[in-house]
Amino acid sequence: MHEDPLKSLSDMASDAHARIQAAHQSINPVVEVRRGMRDAGIPADVMTIDCLRTRRRITLILHDEQPGVLLYQFVTMEDEVGNDFKQMALADMNASMLVDWMQDYFG
Repeated sequence: MHEDPLKSLSDMASDAHARIQAAHQSINPVVEVRRGMRDAGIPADVMTIDCLRTRRRITLILHDEQPGVLLYQFVTMEDEVGNDFKQMALADMNASMLVDWMQDYFG
């Protein structure tokens, strides 16, 4: 795992994106890192993984005040972000889990 948690998460998402595109033509995820929270003064990085076909989104947050923790939720693109995030240790996340999430939620 890299020292920079956003770099680690970005690498996992990039790997998962390539694997999804190779295996599922109907799922073409769009991965984006958003600066909105930091720009608004909230010490957190946000990554979204969108499926334009289903209009579903996986939101991943790395908050500076919760180091080593990944906050995540499954929403629609219209809902953007809800209030109840689940959490897990970032060390437990990997590209295969992201692939599974995309297959299950976007497929």
